[in-house]
Amino acid sequence: MNKYAAILILFFTIVSACDDNSRFELESFERDRVIALAEKFLLEEPVTITDFKCERSSGGIHDYYSEGDYWWPDPANPAGPYIRKDGLTNPENFVEHRKALRRFSIHVSALAAAYKITGDTKYADHALKHLNAWFVDKRTLMNPELLYAQAIFGRVKGRGIGIIDTIHLVEVAQAVIVLKNSGYLHDGVSNELTLWFQNYLNWLTTHEFGIDERDNGNNHSTCWAMQVAIYAKLIGDEETLDYCRNMFKGTLLPDQMEIDGSFPLELKRTKPYGYSLFNLDAMFMVAKILNSEKENLFEYRTSDGKHIKQAIEFMYPFIRDKSEWNHKKDVMYYDNWPVRHPSLLIAGFAYNESKYIDLWKKLEADPDEEEVIRNFPIRQPVLWF
Repeated sequence: MNKYAAILILFFTIVSACDDNSRFELESFERDRVIALAEKFLLEEPVTITDFKCERSSGGIHDYYSEGDYWWPDPANPAGPYIRKDGLTNPENFVEHRKALRRFSIHVSALAAAYKITGDTKYADHALKHLNAWFVDKRTLMNPELLYAQAIFGRVKGRGIGIIDTIHLVEVAQAVIVLKNSGYLHDGVSNELTLWFQNYLNWLTTHEFGIDERDNGNNHSTCWAMQVAIYAKLIGDEETLDYCRNMFKGTLLPDQMEIDGSFPLELKRTKPYGYSLFNLDAMFMVAKILNSEKENLFEYRTSDGKHIKQAIEFMYPFIRDKSEWNHKKDVMYYDNWPVRHPSLLIAGFAYNESKYIDLWKKLEADPDEEEVIRNFPIRQPVLWF
């Protein structure tokens, strides 16, 4: 072997080691935080939607129910149908099912991440206890459909737009994938859990509410694709995964993003900063879930030159220094953003850009503001890398 060949081998060995170390470093970086959360959650029992009932719901005890955020009593007709105030959350809305769903997601994802890091089955056992309560136990499970989500008093009993509430099941589904791939779940338990997601996926892709949400056009469409993609991945539905890839390439990217990387439909809202961050995370999650050796969505370009990297390049300066934001400020919760956005980490790995990862490390990993938690469904990157 000549010295040039030896140098090349050494170079590629170092590059490979750096790639492995970058992923190992993430696990090491997250270890203390994840285990601290998981240890706390070991002391808490499952809570499902069956623990809360709202008299305004038209559904039963197993039916998820929520109310539209931005709908308020009409001062001119207090007993009549609610009116809309975009961006302003009505504090009198029923939110207990939402809170229970978010709690479930937070607990299960942290417990599964702790199991992945340590191999200690006590964390997986407790995660499974929550999973069984929500998806298997007939006394406490949630029905795999959303007929009564984001209802509006005096107007509708439920809406397709309410499907966005279950973005918090995306990381739950990934936790199930991790537990399944680790060999922890035996076939019987795995089949019971995946059956729920199979039924929900079928509902999302066939019911009129699901079709409405798919075709909504803004972050709702992105979040529909994010949910459908991960549920399809969990059950091994390759046809639906291909559908979502085509949706990303043919609809989400070209229709929602400008060539400068901005999301104009989000910038028009009353919370343009928060919604831009939210859609950025969802868009990168869609690409992350659907990316494959056959098709690299992080490098895909539309016919007019749009590619997803433009989105992270657009928002990065405003995440690094929010004072540079040159659009309208959000009407609520502007001071609570940014947090540890998964889009930064995904982009860092996808494009080998350390600046994105370095910024991600500096941001708040576990925010406590309810509105931020609601729009921050991916909290345990250890499950995804």
